[in-house]
Amino acid sequence: MNSNSGSAEAAQPQAYLPSIDDLAGQPFPEAVFQDATGDGGPEHLIRVLHRSRDFWDAEDMDVWEQVDAELGACRDALLAACTARWGDPLVIDLWAGHEDMPEPFCTLSAVTTSLHAWPLPGGDRWLGLAIGQADKELPMELLAAVGLRTALDAVRDGAPGDGA
Repeated sequence: MNSNSGSAEAAQPQAYLPSIDDLAGQPFPEAVFQDATGDGGPEHLIRVLHRSRDFWDAEDMDVWEQVDAELGACRDALLAACTARWGDPLVIDLWAGHEDMPEPFCTLSAVTTSLHAWPLPGGDRWLGLAIGQADKELPMELLAAVGLRTALDAVRDGAPGDGA
């Protein structure tokens, strides 16, 4: 589900859960790709669940703050739903943006400073949620990512952000 509107209220957070469930089970692509829905590669997928309007013509910071608050509320509701399913998330600090991080953390660090992630039960995958914005004029995006557990373990064990 990829909405594109001025506010995050275009869809209720519960509307994104089927997309999150679908993403968690999708096979990883054989080759690296990027398109309007997100990007991915042999060991990860990133999906845009919601894309706000852009901010090229936003002269008033109130517009940005409203969208940020609405997306934050939507993300928080999804965090609560995922926490009810899988327990407390790991909070991965991406602020440092280390280029040597495995994907999708390297890609995500270009648009966000943190990611809430859950190791998925019964498998070798994890799922994460974040809000990202590549530049102040570009849309804000509610993002879901899934990757191999080994990448999550590598970031937690060796690099920038082991949160909880």
